[in-house]
Amino acid sequence: MVQFHEHIISDLLEDPTTGGGLVVLSAGLGLHKLIAGLLHLHHPSQGSLLILSATPSQKHSILTSLNNSNPNPNPNPEITNTPSEITSDLPVHHRLSLYTSGQASFITSRILIVDLLTHRLPVSAVAGIVLLNAHLLSETCTEAFIVRILRASNKDVYVRAFSDRPHAMVSGFAKAERTLKCLFLRKLHLWPRFQVYVSEDLERDPPEVVDIRVPMSGYMMGIQKAVIEVMDACLKEMRKTNKVDVEDLTVENGLFKSFDEIVRRQLDPIWHTLGKKTKQLVSDLKTLRKLLDYLVRYDAVTYLKYLDSLRASESFRSVWIFAESSYKIFEYAKKRVYHFKRSNGETLTTPSKSVKSKKRKLDDKDKEGIDSPVMNGNSGVMLEEVLEEAPKWKVLREILEEIEAEREKQATTNDDRDAESDQDDNGIVLVACKDEHSCVQLEECITSNPNKVMRGEWEKYLLSKVQLNALPKRNKKKTQAPKGFGILDGSVPLTPSKGVEGSTSSIVTQENDALLAAATEISKQAEKGIEVVDEPQVSMGGKGKGKRNSKGTNKTSAKNVSSKKDDKNKTESVLTESEPNKVENSTIGGSVLKKHVEGKPIPPVHFHAYESGQQILDVLKPSAIIVYHPDIAFVREIETYKAENLSKKVKVYFLFYEDSTEVQKFEASIRRENGAFESLIRQKSMMMLPVDQVAHGLGLVSANETESPSKQNMVTRKAGGQKEARKEMQVIVDMREFMSSLPNVLHQKGMNIIPVTLEVGDYILSPSICVERKSIQDLFGSFASGRLYHQVEMMTRYYRIPVLLIEFSQDKSFSFLSTSEISDDVTPHNIISKLSLLALHFPRLRIVWSRSLHATAEIFASLKMNQDEPDEAKATRVGVPSEEGVVEDDVRAENYNTSAVEFLRRLPGVTDSNYRAIMEGCGSLAELALLPVEKLAELMGGQKSATTLREFLDAKYPTLL
Repeated sequence: MVQFHEHIISDLLEDPTTGGGLVVLSAGLGLHKLIAGLLHLHHPSQGSLLILSATPSQKHSILTSLNNSNPNPNPNPEITNTPSEITSDLPVHHRLSLYTSGQASFITSRILIVDLLTHRLPVSAVAGIVLLNAHLLSETCTEAFIVRILRASNKDVYVRAFSDRPHAMVSGFAKAERTLKCLFLRKLHLWPRFQVYVSEDLERDPPEVVDIRVPMSGYMMGIQKAVIEVMDACLKEMRKTNKVDVEDLTVENGLFKSFDEIVRRQLDPIWHTLGKKTKQLVSDLKTLRKLLDYLVRYDAVTYLKYLDSLRASESFRSVWIFAESSYKIFEYAKKRVYHFKRSNGETLTTPSKSVKSKKRKLDDKDKEGIDSPVMNGNSGVMLEEVLEEAPKWKVLREILEEIEAEREKQATTNDDRDAESDQDDNGIVLVACKDEHSCVQLEECITSNPNKVMRGEWEKYLLSKVQLNALPKRNKKKTQAPKGFGILDGSVPLTPSKGVEGSTSSIVTQENDALLAAATEISKQAEKGIEVVDEPQVSMGGKGKGKRNSKGTNKTSAKNVSSKKDDKNKTESVLTESEPNKVENSTIGGSVLKKHVEGKPIPPVHFHAYESGQQILDVLKPSAIIVYHPDIAFVREIETYKAENLSKKVKVYFLFYEDSTEVQKFEASIRRENGAFESLIRQKSMMMLPVDQVAHGLGLVSANETESPSKQNMVTRKAGGQKEARKEMQVIVDMREFMSSLPNVLHQKGMNIIPVTLEVGDYILSPSICVERKSIQDLFGSFASGRLYHQVEMMTRYYRIPVLLIEFSQDKSFSFLSTSEISDDVTPHNIISKLSLLALHFPRLRIVWSRSLHATAEIFASLKMNQDEPDEAKATRVGVPSEEGVVEDDVRAENYNTSAVEFLRRLPGVTDSNYRAIMEGCGSLAELALLPVEKLAELMGGQKSATTLREFLDAKYPTLL
């Protein structure tokens, strides 16, 4: 732990009467170490400590931190600070022993709330709760439900909530204040990176930072410029709708995932009123953000493959594909991988050389010449492979060689000096990337030739083309690509502005045939097991360009950094902001440990993916770190790691693409976090929280409910206007429903929640009312799988009033479809048609529409008026057969052969009005078949229906003689 961690813990423990607090700190400052510190201070005599809302990666990090750093080991071996994990697999008596043991435990909110409601957990045995990821909490979440029940029974229980996502704490209206109120807290602790204690600890001995700016290739710059232009055009179209706040619609905001949430949060309430174009623009902005991210993350072939999939899936509905600059994205992405040329003899080699020389100039100069002319004519078209390598690959290899060379130089000159520090240095170089795919690809680039890696991706791409071409073709009437953009299966777009001559269809066909011919040759060689040899032209062209870029960049960057190193490390920081944030951050992820030694000396390398969420720095303790994909959280972890190991020399290399959105996104993430903390500081100064938060929150259960006008105007002659004694409402809830927030809202309304496992229905309101609750997403899925039909059938069989509750989200539109999408015809794929057929098939089914969770609670209260309370024992037995296969204590006492009843109702002449009389008049289908027409007419209430059924039963069937 660093010293500022101790300050945070001391602030939390300073005033025990406040009952805890909410801690918001910057990403990457060691949240897991804070939790581990609190667990070290916990003693079993205080009671059990429950840890909620922890992700698997957070659990692993907390346990690793506890095992690695235990400064004060407990002398009593029977008392341990290592938390156990309570899951649904544990039996009840085992969970009870863990609750009363006084130890810390990881537990899910669903298990805890059920144990609280069933009184399996003694509230007096709980000392406190630690809540992680507090930015995900809301007033109706299960965690708030748990805190309310615990505080109602034991006001001494403390609640300590943590969040390392400050930007998520400012989304929406007064998010921090509402979170404090739902957890019954009054203290908000803010710990940004620029806080005094944090900055002093992290800047006391900062790591040595080398900022390397790698120039992008000409085609990469062209793609980036085109994507930004298309994104700006889409944002302009969004502004025209006047539906979204204009201040949020900027290209910089569009680089983050939270931009989608911001736009959808504003548009969800009016989503049903929007046109198809506006809805598609929201999806297109997400696609364009991915295009910018994948451009600097993946190789050229993988990027082209992704574009092909977009072209195939979105070409006829997307708006961005028809933008003015969109064709450049597809064309430049194709030119990074291959070119087409004519096989007319004279132009066989010259154009390829000129194209390659142009590319080399573009790496260091300008991007104007990237539009190499596409040759066409009456002669054949040949495929020329380019396979442009990522510029960062060569730079990464050179950095590793440079690290090993420096270590060898230090080993020869300083053999006797710093012997103790050398013992701690294991020589591992950590390379941090965003995902596992990048880690595996970089590992292959280091161990083998990068061009070989590109060849492998290229062969996979061609093989996928062969497989796609082998698929059966559907109607080709609509397969013609619009002019002016993109490639699909190798077709080259032709635009009038480029001055291309000849027929579009003939050139597209020739080039597509050339691409398929190369793919077929690769597939044949793959079947024979022949290894494809790299062509000299392609490999030399790709390699030469990559070396020029990487060498020049690395030398200039290293020289600039080393010249500034003597002045102070602060000038080497990647950050350009006024705050003294020296090291930039990146999120942590999974790791793949690989050690490589080749002919050229390379140190042992460990590849680490941020997405895995593992805390790898404290385990490996590297002395050199290469941040391949910069990210704000990981760099702060590097700062914390260096602050904990002051005697260790740490050198950090940052790889940025120069003049790219990668740099812009990184700097914007720092500004966004600082802005979020500034907003939280202002909110903290203006918060309106009650002095006694617990008593105020828990005392509003009955006061929140407004009395009806009839009760307010009660006649005083009836007992002098005295209020009737309110009886407690009970609702039997299925265990699976605690994944939703509705039980919490029902409890807020004063209803007693009884959690049981139900075979039929989700909520039992009375002995005759059973409710099956469906959210919108679940409703569509239940119709698709046929599960809803079975659920409604079971409810109608055992309950007199079956209810299908369709619940909408409060912040979304209260409609399935917009008025323009509703048709008059009944179609099998329309949700309205499916609901209509369901209501026709089950006439007794009641469909209830609810606008929100709170509206559902009001509807439940109305349905329970003048109804008896449900019986828990009977509700649990409904639908559960005995050993003999007979359902005992059936609510309707309807132990009929349901298959025979369904068969009877489908016979000609049998209707909903007469099938019950037929069942009472005859005991089986065999007896029905022997009844005369006169008896049938008496049972069915008419001669015509009886004749129809008799003719059907007596009809002869065809035989084969």
